[in-house]
Amino acid sequence: MSKAGGDGDGETAEQLKGRTAPAAAGPGWTKVSCPCCKSERVEPLVLVKLGKKVRPETKRWLLRVIGAPQEEGGAALLAHPGEDATGDIIVLSAPRCTLLKATEELGLCKTYRNGEMEAFSYNDRDNFKDSDNMEAFLTLAERQYVVKYELDALRAQKDLRVPGLPDGYTLHHRDNIWRKLGSAGVIVDMLPLHNPDKLKELGKAWYSGNQLAQPLDSVNGYFGNSVAFYFSFLDFYTWSLLPPAVLGLCITYFLGDAQKEAEESVSGSEVTSDDSGSVGGHMIQAIFNMLWSTVVMELWKRRSSSLSYRWGTMSLAERFAEPRPGFHGDLGVNPVTGRVEPLFPGWQRDLRMALVSVPVVGLFLGLVVLGMLCFYWGEAQVQQLHRDWDSLLSQALLYVPSVLHIVYTNMLGTVYKTAALSLTEYENHREESAFENHLTTKVLVFTFFNCFAVLFHIAFFKQDVPLLRKRLASLLVVTQLLNQVTEVVIPYLVDRFISAPHRTESKDDPQEDKFRNQSNLPVFPGLFAEYIELLVQFGYLSLFSCVFPLTAVLLLLNNITEIRTDAYKLCKLFQKPFSPPAANMHVWQIAFEVLSFVSVVSNCWLLLLSPWLQKLCREGGWSSTNVLLVAVLVEHLLILVKVVISVLIPDEPEWVRKKMEHIEFTSMQALREQKLHC
Repeated sequence: MSKAGGDGDGETAEQLKGRTAPAAAGPGWTKVSCPCCKSERVEPLVLVKLGKKVRPETKRWLLRVIGAPQEEGGAALLAHPGEDATGDIIVLSAPRCTLLKATEELGLCKTYRNGEMEAFSYNDRDNFKDSDNMEAFLTLAERQYVVKYELDALRAQKDLRVPGLPDGYTLHHRDNIWRKLGSAGVIVDMLPLHNPDKLKELGKAWYSGNQLAQPLDSVNGYFGNSVAFYFSFLDFYTWSLLPPAVLGLCITYFLGDAQKEAEESVSGSEVTSDDSGSVGGHMIQAIFNMLWSTVVMELWKRRSSSLSYRWGTMSLAERFAEPRPGFHGDLGVNPVTGRVEPLFPGWQRDLRMALVSVPVVGLFLGLVVLGMLCFYWGEAQVQQLHRDWDSLLSQALLYVPSVLHIVYTNMLGTVYKTAALSLTEYENHREESAFENHLTTKVLVFTFFNCFAVLFHIAFFKQDVPLLRKRLASLLVVTQLLNQVTEVVIPYLVDRFISAPHRTESKDDPQEDKFRNQSNLPVFPGLFAEYIELLVQFGYLSLFSCVFPLTAVLLLLNNITEIRTDAYKLCKLFQKPFSPPAANMHVWQIAFEVLSFVSVVSNCWLLLLSPWLQKLCREGGWSSTNVLLVAVLVEHLLILVKVVISVLIPDEPEWVRKKMEHIEFTSMQALREQKLHC
């Protein structure tokens, strides 16, 4: 293999194997000028895949840029050209100083010499535990994200032409180099590399055995904060389903309601019986779910803050970092950081959102309404057909409109996600978190409308409880089956019978070929679909489960398998994703809390639809106005109870609050001392 400059001594593939067979920081790897960064071991962290037509001089130039010091406009990373200068891969690692400086820029907290978590400071690096051993100081996911972070921050220091590319691909001053090379076809893909030994060990502790607890610290270390927070919430939420599941079973089977609900769900018509016990059970279920949803979210916030402290992400500083790679604008001086970077006026972004994003989102919501109207038309047709035929076939056809509408909403949701991504790119947000939050908000608005509009219409406009129960049962069964098939079964079959035969490998294969096999896996689609699935579940349970008490039971059974299937597909079926530092679930947490408050309104009005309750009010001489006033009063009382519960349960445990105040205090002290020395 050749050096970064193009020629040099050869190097065996064994030198690319990281921990198991570390590479010497010599032939092949770009050099480091800092004495403290020189090491006999270089851990391959990230693979960059180049276009097939990239010329050797382009690759040599890219290697020099990646390895150049940051003061000279480089990324200050370690780069290896792969087999030779003509190959289509570059293997990247990061020296100690680059990792430590990025740790401070990202705002990560690490263990100080006294055993406490402190905001990391590069100038005080020697007082932090394991700061001389990067594999102990930073997790694998953090080290790999730092490589991406430095590459995304590469900007041209002056106008220059990239060797081997046409003149049309000239880099202008402050252009984002990595993004420009991607659009030119020089860089095809970039992915963090798996560590086979660590991955195998994680798989045994995560999804292969019979253990119930998840190895969250190991997941955080290998896949990063974002993935770890998702699986932590999935685990917490799944076991939180036990109380409503037990209550639902008791209501269904001990109050004599099971047979009646089964007949109503199949026939679509109300079965006459004495349902006073049913109403009492449903009322208990409704009140319980309203309080349960609040307690669960408050306890989750406490757990989330504890994990954030443990993983050192409670003081992230993204606002002061370089803009996200997709951000563009006119060059200027940032008034906060003093750096020269693209600037984009906020009023232009607001105008784009008002004149483009909002109308397009409204168009898709209109398509949701159109699908709902078609569903009602089909429902009326099959009901008439069932009355005319009264056969098993017509009884089965009663479910066809619901199934077709579910398929339609899922297809519409897939198309909308692509449109939402394009709209958010067009809005041009500076920070990655702002981009993700706006994208997530768009998807959440559509998802809420798409998944719950029909149920709200059935409940509050048609006031058809049997139809609502049938529709909810269909959604719970069909949606969960569709999710399992599309998320696990299809990717597994594609990987097993189509992709796997093309990436067979043996122990004697060159390490470069094993890296290429990882790049042949499909890109991990992210956690959007997973969070949306949980949010929709939470909505079904908190908003409507009083009409179908077995909701929590079905969700619990689904989620127990969901934990393992999600872990399996992340480890086996997709490329390893980059995971930026995260302190919580961001906007997803707000969405769950909003649904928790909406559940009060939903459940109060669903109870008013009960024939038994309406009959009781008529016998008591209550007018509809009085009933409405009582319902509003109860609704507001329950909202007050939820607010009181949320206040009584602090978002952070006392020990976490004290630790974070201590971190803030020491950071202020360090800043004061730094100013005095200046």
